[in-house]
Amino acid sequence: MSTKPAFSLAEPEVRYQMLRPAQIVQRREATPVAYIPLGNLEWHGPHNPLGADTLQAEGIAIRAAQEGGGLVLPPLWYFSPLHETTGWIENDRAGIAREMALPVENFVLADREEQVRAANERYQRALFNILEFAEILEFKVGVLIAGHYPLIGHALAAVHQFAQTRFLNPARPAGSSGNLLPWAFSEPTLRGQLEENWNVGDHGGGWETSNLMALYPQTVDLSTLPAKGEPLVGVGGQHAPQDATPEQGLLAINHCAALVVRDTRHRLEHPDWYRHPAYTMVQGHWQRADKERDEHD
Repeated sequence: MSTKPAFSLAEPEVRYQMLRPAQIVQRREATPVAYIPLGNLEWHGPHNPLGADTLQAEGIAIRAAQEGGGLVLPPLWYFSPLHETTGWIENDRAGIAREMALPVENFVLADREEQVRAANERYQRALFNILEFAEILEFKVGVLIAGHYPLIGHALAAVHQFAQTRFLNPARPAGSSGNLLPWAFSEPTLRGQLEENWNVGDHGGGWETSNLMALYPQTVDLSTLPAKGEPLVGVGGQHAPQDATPEQGLLAINHCAALVVRDTRHRLEHPDWYRHPAYTMVQGHWQRADKERDEHD
């Protein structure tokens, strides 16, 4: 199997940390959009890397920035023993612990409400601070991309908190420096909302495995899987990972990136439509504008 990605992750280079100041200024002034990939370290079967969620979020961000402009900030990795460290299927804790050569006791989630709340608040505050950082750098749109699906809840909380401090603050005059428009999505929430009956996402199954084969084929080893139809530890979804292909992954990543570009462009072109906490998370508003234009034509 080829180890060459289905598309170049560095041509053109859009990762903030890889560019020189003049290159950053040029891209930011052309398209002031900052993408922030979010993910974690989590079991995705014996055939996928543990960074699968973050790698996919970053891949979608890179593709969107390459196609529509903007820059990709460094990913934020989620580290916490309080959050889904066991993978998708709770009953597979023992199997995952065995494969990771760790005691199963290490994979027991904390049940103390106060600890969980404190961890969630710290993470949401970190997301809020990243949006502030993007605003200081004079980006006009900041996009949180939740590669690990449950992180969308934290991203939404940070987006709404940020919008409230910016758009409902009478002491902050309209048109003042900053006023970044925050937005957050995960691949299933975005495509599920905008595409009727689209089956998107899984956990280490054919969907995510295909995405990783398109992005980082050297990290995927299908030979570690049992025969198709046999039980899999900590893997779930409608499509078997044995059927994954880089072509499927490329199609999914490109399609999601195209939707993201449409949404970010609409925010840049119509910022006043999103300057309220009740509307900042509206997705696909450009579809209405396209429909009205088509009817007028």
